[in-house]
Amino acid sequence: MNCKDLKKLSLQELESLAKDLRNQIITVVSKNGGHLSSNLGAVELTIAMHSVFECEKDPFIFDVSHQAYTHKLLTGRAEIFDSLRKFKGLSGYTKPNEGDYFVAGHSSTSISLLVGACKAIALKKEQRMPVALIGDGAMSAGMVYEALNELGERKYPCVIILNDNEMSISKPIGAISKYLSGAMASSFYQKFKKRVENFLEYLPPSATYMAKRFEESLKLITPGILFEELGLEYIGVINGHDLSELIPALKKAKAMQKPCLVHTQTIKGKGYAPAEGKLASWHGVSAFDIATGKALKKPSSKPSATELFSQNLLNLAQKYENVVGVTAAMPSGTGLDKLIEKYPTRFWDVAIAEQHAVTSMAAMAKEGFKPFITIYSTFLQRAYDQVIHDCAIMNLSVVFAMDRAGIVGEDGETHQGAFDVSFLSAVPNLTLLAPRDAAMMGVVMDFAYAHKGCIAFRYPRGSFILDDEFSPCELKLGKAQILIENSSELAFLGYGQGVGTAKCVLDELETQGLKDYANLVDLIFAKPLDKNLLKNLASKTKFWFVFSQGAKIGGIGSLLSSFLQEEGLNHIRLVSFEYEDKFIEHGSTSEVEASLGLGTKELAEKIKHFCAR
Repeated sequence: MNCKDLKKLSLQELESLAKDLRNQIITVVSKNGGHLSSNLGAVELTIAMHSVFECEKDPFIFDVSHQAYTHKLLTGRAEIFDSLRKFKGLSGYTKPNEGDYFVAGHSSTSISLLVGACKAIALKKEQRMPVALIGDGAMSAGMVYEALNELGERKYPCVIILNDNEMSISKPIGAISKYLSGAMASSFYQKFKKRVENFLEYLPPSATYMAKRFEESLKLITPGILFEELGLEYIGVINGHDLSELIPALKKAKAMQKPCLVHTQTIKGKGYAPAEGKLASWHGVSAFDIATGKALKKPSSKPSATELFSQNLLNLAQKYENVVGVTAAMPSGTGLDKLIEKYPTRFWDVAIAEQHAVTSMAAMAKEGFKPFITIYSTFLQRAYDQVIHDCAIMNLSVVFAMDRAGIVGEDGETHQGAFDVSFLSAVPNLTLLAPRDAAMMGVVMDFAYAHKGCIAFRYPRGSFILDDEFSPCELKLGKAQILIENSSELAFLGYGQGVGTAKCVLDELETQGLKDYANLVDLIFAKPLDKNLLKNLASKTKFWFVFSQGAKIGGIGSLLSSFLQEEGLNHIRLVSFEYEDKFIEHGSTSEVEASLGLGTKELAEKIKHFCAR
């Protein structure tokens, strides 16, 4: 099945196709993992898009694009769909090199892309109709309204499909979400609206004025007044699983030749009972048994870094009443859900609004509170100006807790936490550090609480590599720790999870008979560096190997190189095993690391080859 054949099918055949596509999605995701509930909820929406619009020429824009599996199946990728999210297989998101219009992975970009596509089409005088599919959760981000503000003024022909499932990843936050999914979108309202429309059709011409006034008054209680006031046409609310409603609604929207929003309501997880109507638990899943819905992979006996962060922050909150915290639509993913539940007046989910999250906490710091701003590394990029403008310039005492630092696996380029060291190390007044293991996580967080000024620490997805082999040290600003000291001319310098990688490489070399191969240093701080310890280390060693899960440009190796140059320590040969200057593809973490030459065995061989040379 492809998008051209789709237009030839009857309504009954399209409904049968929707069932088949759901089964394919469930089958593949149960084996590979992926975004399940969001895709099951958007099957009919995507079929309707392809039935009405021309996917070969009309820009199909998916916000976040974690709901684009049906689109992939309808655009020539069905035969390789079982490679979804596997290394070198299909991406779990839209990708132009697979034939999609635009890359996506972060939320709330679709309407801006839509406006840009509209401008290009107008300038080229082409007959094309951009269409964007956006979820209600994405409507909580300010970027959406920046784009809608211009679109309402410019009046470019386009269609926006609002997939309103009354939830994003977690419980929806904010007045706009409540407004969109409120009582006026109920079946009662829909029946009432239909009756009013029928009534207006039978009024005589002399009653046109009164009919118009009545219609305008009706808009005051419709979910669409927000969009109509912004200058968009509005159709809704449509049952997002009823193709007999969806297809005519989209045809009507397309025929308007104006910006039109079609408001649909869907059920997240539709068609798979364990996932229907669920929140975070079925958003992104690992492999599972279809019959029972239970995960196939046994949970790790080691707590994840996120769990450790959550428990340590809970301890701090219980001890200090000025501890507050925020996350941007990821309460369960960051572990902040437990704190929101226990202290709902001190911890907040502000929805998909990283910029607002940072700036609001800056004001709280100004008022004497100690905010822990808990955001994935990849999403903190979205609030870079706020980090500088609203926090660092005033050197406010805020804490940035950056989850998912390093390679995160199957989500790929848009989600890898590669750049936080690079973009934060350039900011004055910002202290950077990272825990190497579970014990140091608590020590780092205690230090972050006591620190005066801006401070940021990073930690990985999943568990730490190290099992607390080394005793934690008392932290002092800019002080590193030597974990293994010997007479070797080699030094392994690790940062955060990189310390665990360095130790694994040492263990691998020892299995090859190379005992006491190198000194091992935990930098702890990326900024400021421990200059005294490093100068002393340079007096005893000649080769430094850097282990850190971040980009090489602007990363830990770059910071150490600058230090060596400034100090005139030109005899040190430094080799960084950080990420090269390219975006990192999706796949299991072990496969991706091996492909980058950053697996334990690959690193051991590289180091031996370098030393032999």
